[in-house]
Amino acid sequence: MSPTEKFTYQALESRTKALATALGFRDKSTLEHSDRVQTMATELAKAAGLSEDDISALRISSKFHDIGKIGIPDRILMKPGSLDKDDWKMMHQHPIIGEQIVLSTELDGASQTAHIIRHHHEHFDGGGYPDKISGEAIPVGARIISIVDSYDAMAYTRAYHEGRSHRDIINTIETESGTKHDPLLVKYFCRIIERSNSRVE
Repeated sequence: MSPTEKFTYQALESRTKALATALGFRDKSTLEHSDRVQTMATELAKAAGLSEDDISALRISSKFHDIGKIGIPDRILMKPGSLDKDDWKMMHQHPIIGEQIVLSTELDGASQTAHIIRHHHEHFDGGGYPDKISGEAIPVGARIISIVDSYDAMAYTRAYHEGRSHRDIINTIETESGTKHDPLLVKYFCRIIERSNSRVE
């Protein structure tokens, strides 16, 4: 990657720090989750051999993959129980809202990172949202976030579920390989998480 491209992503990352601050005030647990996802996503991207350019875009998009939750009403975002059908319909808008927020910065590199954010809940078999795209049509950064986002979401206790053990989470992710997740990236993830500081017991 050229020095100009490096500056492009550094500028975008620097100027979006305010978004992280805003998200932290709105929902501290989501900010902490995003920090952990960023760390794991970067580790997985390096293991999978992504280019420096792709890793730079991924670092920003993984940090802000849930920034769209700023636009989700508190009655849904903070709901202590299970979400109903209408709640999920609203929650499924957060990748689109996140895309729009990042695009609104109008900075170089914003379109690449916003594209990843939009698609981080797509499934490898086409069963995800918002666009139901599948396979390699899903940006590789979004496929990476999908795996590490799932791991972290299952690992930590939330109002609506108890945190699960590392082995239980890995079993679930391996079961979802080829349906929800990219099988090749799952293999890389299962290898790197065993020695990662992000691993839970």
